[in-house]
Amino acid sequence: MRQSTFPPCYRTFLIAIVFATLSIVPCVPVSAQDEEANERLAVEAKAGLDRAVQFFRDEVSTEGGYLWRYSEDLETREGEGTADKHTVWVQPPGTPSVGLALLGAYRATDDPDYLAAAIDAGHCLVQGQLASGGWDYRIAFEPSQRSRYAYRVALGEDSNTSGLRNSSVFDDNTTQAAMRLLMELDRELEFEDDAIHEAVLIGLETILTVQYPIGAWPQRFEGPLEDPDVYPVLKASYPDEWPRTYPGTSYKDFYTFNDNAIADVVNTLLLADAIYDDPRLMASVRKAGDFVVAAQMPDPQPAWAQQYNQSMHPAWARKFEPASITGGESQGVMRLLITIYRATGDRKYLEPVPRALDYLESSLLPSGQLARFYELKTNRPIYFTRDTYIPTYSDADMPTHYAFKVSSSLSTIRRQYESADALSEDELEAALEAFGRIPSPQRMTPALANSARAALDSLDEQGRWIEEDTMHYWGDDDPTRRVINCATFIQQVDALSRYLAAVRQ
Repeated sequence: MRQSTFPPCYRTFLIAIVFATLSIVPCVPVSAQDEEANERLAVEAKAGLDRAVQFFRDEVSTEGGYLWRYSEDLETREGEGTADKHTVWVQPPGTPSVGLALLGAYRATDDPDYLAAAIDAGHCLVQGQLASGGWDYRIAFEPSQRSRYAYRVALGEDSNTSGLRNSSVFDDNTTQAAMRLLMELDRELEFEDDAIHEAVLIGLETILTVQYPIGAWPQRFEGPLEDPDVYPVLKASYPDEWPRTYPGTSYKDFYTFNDNAIADVVNTLLLADAIYDDPRLMASVRKAGDFVVAAQMPDPQPAWAQQYNQSMHPAWARKFEPASITGGESQGVMRLLITIYRATGDRKYLEPVPRALDYLESSLLPSGQLARFYELKTNRPIYFTRDTYIPTYSDADMPTHYAFKVSSSLSTIRRQYESADALSEDELEAALEAFGRIPSPQRMTPALANSARAALDSLDEQGRWIEEDTMHYWGDDDPTRRVINCATFIQQVDALSRYLAAVRQ
């Protein structure tokens, strides 16, 4: 095995990330009389999985990578925006998500073709890693487009990125998802693929380097901090004054919880801690936890903002994301604190949760939902007008592209908190030791068989799951009515993979 800065050590619960999109199925064993039926279904499932993977690898992929959605004839393509045949998407459910599903299929079956397809996706991501160490939402392969980006492998020894796009993003789980696939592949290949291993080491070093002194990360970055003193370590507080209308300032270097960006970075580091032996990884997780604790607002609103400026005041981002307390991301922040507590055993990460739960429960709307934004100090829900984006207390005319009201998971989070809080020292130690174990496949159940049968019944002879749908970013004139979705491919491949893994037990 390769000796490196990060030799393997296998410790954390996040090894199951390949199956993170799957629901938990009750473990009810099937009767002996069903074994023959399962054997027949297993043959069909393997043949169907072969067709699906081959079609995606041979017909859909570009340089081993994937977008989000394709027309049936593959002529019209899109990620979170229109795309051509020379572009792939990093942002889930793009290339990393498809790659993890393919890797999951390999782990369930030991079929080398599935691993080869996953490796193709990994090598595609290597080609898209920027000189800044992370990834943009998309990767361009058409030469004239590609030359506009500071792709690390294209620059070679030339470190000059002047005039090139070199902005890596943590937004929407982009860099984090790329890193998770590459790290899983690195471990699966026993660190012997030089290109993948190098990309992982650079990516991990980058995540550690761009972490702010306070423990947070920005939404996007182009390199290490030039002046760390500009970002002092402070506790969150209310500003004396704040703009009540959109100020139009840049927010890319703010401390960002929006879209669970920091939680996704922490989960990436916890996975890295399972695979690579570097004490800086868990130290970075603890530092992030310290930031989350410090970012809890004082009374009367002891929850969190979507983003904070360098003064640790809630701040505006886009024109519909005001300086406020968020009922949305605050729920993810509490889950993150529970995760960090379980990973470290340090109770200081658990202590902020009850106060936040009590406050958010008292802030529920009559519908049982939470407002996405609550005005600082007054706690009045803030909405926006549909056409003019003027902040308002009325929800009568809101834009439809953004969730200004969000569902409440507070009762679930309270149960998760109480479960973590009730762990004895011995139970917590046992849980910590179990973090590194790779979960065994589920036992065979009727639900697994039914999911596999449903996946096969909707798969055509070419290996496609085609749905009645339209392309989302090409406008009303696009004639597409039958679509191939990467999210559906991932879901159905996982269903077949779980079934086949259970058959092998």
